[in-house]
Amino acid sequence: MVILLQPIPKCKTSPVIIPVVDLTDPTAKTQIVKACEELGFFKVVNHGVRSDLLTKLHEEATEFFALPQSLKDKAGPADPFGYGSKRIGLKGDVGCIEYILLNANSHLSSTKTTAVLRQTPAIFREMVEEYTEEMKRMSSKVLEMVEEELGIEPKEKLSKLVKVKESDSCLRINYYKEKEETTAKEEIGFGEHTDPQLISVLRSNDAEGLQICLKDGTWVSVPPDHSSFFVIVGDTLQVMTNGKFKSVKHRVLTNTKRSRLSMIYFAGPPLMEKIAPLACLVPKQEDYLYKELTWSQYKSYVYKTKLGDYRLGLFEKQLPFSLSNV
Repeated sequence: MVILLQPIPKCKTSPVIIPVVDLTDPTAKTQIVKACEELGFFKVVNHGVRSDLLTKLHEEATEFFALPQSLKDKAGPADPFGYGSKRIGLKGDVGCIEYILLNANSHLSSTKTTAVLRQTPAIFREMVEEYTEEMKRMSSKVLEMVEEELGIEPKEKLSKLVKVKESDSCLRINYYKEKEETTAKEEIGFGEHTDPQLISVLRSNDAEGLQICLKDGTWVSVPPDHSSFFVIVGDTLQVMTNGKFKSVKHRVLTNTKRSRLSMIYFAGPPLMEKIAPLACLVPKQEDYLYKELTWSQYKSYVYKTKLGDYRLGLFEKQLPFSLSNV
C-alpha cells in the first residue's frame, strides 16, 4: 500500500512514493525493513491506538498552549525538558514554535516535566501516561518486526531497549500557531535535523508542514493524517544496522492559517547502553562503519550541537573525535 507525496515548489516534478504499513498485515515486517532501507520513513495504519485517546490528548495539549504566557513560563525554560518557545536547543536554533518536552520514563525524574504537569489538569497527566504506553508498545512492535525480518540475535536485542524500565524515551508536543495572514515565503517552524534515538513515532493534526529530505537532497511535503502515525528512523538505529537503515532529515515549515500540533515519541535506549553495529549483521569488526559509544555519550553530544549539524560523525571510525568534551 502506498500514498503519494506531492512535491513542494522547486522540488521534483514527479510524486514521491512513501510506504504505508498495515501492522496487521502478515508482510508488515518485510515492508518496514524495505522502507527503513530506502527512505527511513513510513506511515503506519491499523496501529491499535484508540482514536478517542488521540483526540483527548490533542485537546488537552491545545488547552495548555492556550494558557496565559505567564503560566506557561512557569514550566520553562526547557532544560531540555519542560516548556519552550522559539528557541530550540542551546546553539541558537530558533523556530515559529512552542513546545513541551516530557520525560516518558517515570523511573527517571525530571523537575521540568513535573512543572509542566502542575500547569495542567490531572486528566492531561493521565492521557500522557496512557499515550506514552501506547507509543512504547508500537515502537517495540516495529522493532520486533525489524528483528524478525533481519534475523537479529539475541532475541529482542532492539525492542528490549525500549521495553525496559531504564529506557530513556521522551514525548515532545510541538505547537505551531496559526497565522492571520499567509506569506509568500515559508517560515521555519522546526529546522532540518535527524532524530538521535532508535526510532520516532509522530502523530499530528491535519495541518500541513512536515517535510522529509530524500537521498538526493530534495525536500517533499508529507500529507498529514490525524488518524495515522509516521515512523522515523533515528541515528542510533542507523549505527546499530551499520548504515543499512538511514536516519532521515526532516523539518517543519509554517505557512498556514491553521495551527499545527504534533506529538512525537522518541524511543531511546537506556543511558548506559552501548551503541555499536550489531555483530549478527556485521560479523567482522573491520567492516564496522561506526565505533562504540554509550547512548549517554551520544545524547550529551547531540544537545551541544546545532539542529542541522551532521552528528553521526561522532560515531564514524575514520573521524577521530575526542570524547573529552562529551
